[in-house]
Amino acid sequence: MTSRILVLASGSGSLLQALLDSPVGNAVVAVGSDTPDAYALTRATETGIAAFTVSPADFDTRADWNAGLLAAIRAVEPDLIVSAGFMRIIGAEIVEAYRGRIINTHPALLPAFPGAHGVRDALAYGVKVTGCTVHFVDEGVDTGSIIAQTAVIIEPDDTEDSLHERIKIQERRLLVDVVTHMIGAQ
Repeated sequence: MTSRILVLASGSGSLLQALLDSPVGNAVVAVGSDTPDAYALTRATETGIAAFTVSPADFDTRADWNAGLLAAIRAVEPDLIVSAGFMRIIGAEIVEAYRGRIINTHPALLPAFPGAHGVRDALAYGVKVTGCTVHFVDEGVDTGSIIAQTAVIIEPDDTEDSLHERIKIQERRLLVDVVTHMIGAQ
């Protein structure tokens, strides 16, 4: 059976591109976003992959948005959902429907520095090592079971941007490794 991967992304789609350029790239069947102008959607359509947007601005409530996202996900019929720079918390009903089949990347060594500012928080705390994590998504914020991690040394002259760029390099590699292991090269 061929695995079907849905990638959710809010921004440029560099993690998506890493997957597309890998041996599992042919398993990516759709890309979804919460942001209509996310470059990840352009990357998808330029490679012939279905793309959709479920924008919170189009819904009256958070619950309505979650229901809309769940409907869009169900339409894709994914075997694996990869949250790759998707900057929204996925609702409990989605987690329950796809438990154990949603993974997320995070630019810190969880459980340290969860949330949207992992790189900034690691620098502010003064740690000497940070990194990236791929984990299963649960109902919490970056609290799901850890699948894999890679450490990145913090250099004395690092800024948030320079450190984040080095973490992103490792994050792309780690995500490809995890997905390849989970579904195997197609």
